[in-house]
Amino acid sequence: MVIVTGVAALAWLYLLLAHGGFWRTAWRLPAGGAPERWPAVVAVVPARDEADILPETLPTLLGQDYPGPFRVVLVDDASTDGTAEAALAVGTGRLDIVRSEGPPPGWAGKVAAMATGVGAASDGEYLLFTDADIAHPPDGVRKLVAAALADDRALVSQMALLRTETVWERLIVPAFVYFFSLLYPFGKVNDPRSRVGAAAGGCMLVRQEALAAAGGLAAIKDALIDDVAFGRLIKRGGHRTWLGLTTSITSRRPYPRLADLWTMVARSAYTQLRKSPLLLTGCVLGLLLIFVAPPLAVVVGPTDVRLLGLLGWVVMAGTYLPMLRFYRLPVWLAPALPVVAVLYTAMTVDSARRHWLGRGGAWKGRTAKTCQ
Repeated sequence: MVIVTGVAALAWLYLLLAHGGFWRTAWRLPAGGAPERWPAVVAVVPARDEADILPETLPTLLGQDYPGPFRVVLVDDASTDGTAEAALAVGTGRLDIVRSEGPPPGWAGKVAAMATGVGAASDGEYLLFTDADIAHPPDGVRKLVAAALADDRALVSQMALLRTETVWERLIVPAFVYFFSLLYPFGKVNDPRSRVGAAAGGCMLVRQEALAAAGGLAAIKDALIDDVAFGRLIKRGGHRTWLGLTTSITSRRPYPRLADLWTMVARSAYTQLRKSPLLLTGCVLGLLLIFVAPPLAVVVGPTDVRLLGLLGWVVMAGTYLPMLRFYRLPVWLAPALPVVAVLYTAMTVDSARRHWLGRGGAWKGRTAKTCQ
């Protein structure tokens, strides 16, 4: 027990001091001045059965104050709820709607819809990939382009602020972003010397020339975790990328029940582990070691073990505090992170179970199997 708890404490010290500052929330969009010429931007919005939410989010895109050429391509991805009609009801200015009949063999659904949008956006020097549930501030596109041009970044991505209105959202959502940054530290993503690449699918501005040079979306056609694959694709093409947090770009999609959040995580967790039983076992053991062993040692261990466990637990909670503050949530949730980690462990195991049952990657009536 001393060895296990000691390893956990050392792991937390490493994560605190040498893991790219993953716990920091200061990664905000770099400022950029006005260029001599504003490049043409086309926003691509994959939308499958999004009629309910588009009246709330689409006007924020159509109302951008971007000084250069700008338009929106909404891809109606074989919707059955009147998504296209809902979009047209918002307004036709700056808006083009293209229809997709679903992914061709070998393609994941969302990536195929994105590719359909790219095909209708040949006039865009930059492409803004954004989800149908994302609301943007009026100056959002202008600031993204200015940041991209200021430091020759081929990809600029911001993680939208997720909803934390219900009890389950407050418990699960900040931890979701925290675990994402633990896997893909923003500091490493933004460091050209690092091989770590990622992006946040709700807001990805990319130079179309760089995307084409990297092989286009066909290079990640079967990716279920498309934003991470997209970020890696651009970075491995030798381009500068940037990923950060924001409070001005928001997701309007509600997750009122634990079941909704559970499905969101379980949809792709096993894919993140490359659908490997060995990696799944290692992940579960690692989560239990890092997140559960320290508080367990404090509760049931002898004095020396309790001290080690307390050290690990305090560092763990301390690294979680910045994310709770970012989401303006009570700091007393920080010591409860082990409980959330146990939930995420269960979600990961369930993700593998769904895959083995042929229901992996389920999203709006499609599974990973039916998307192939």
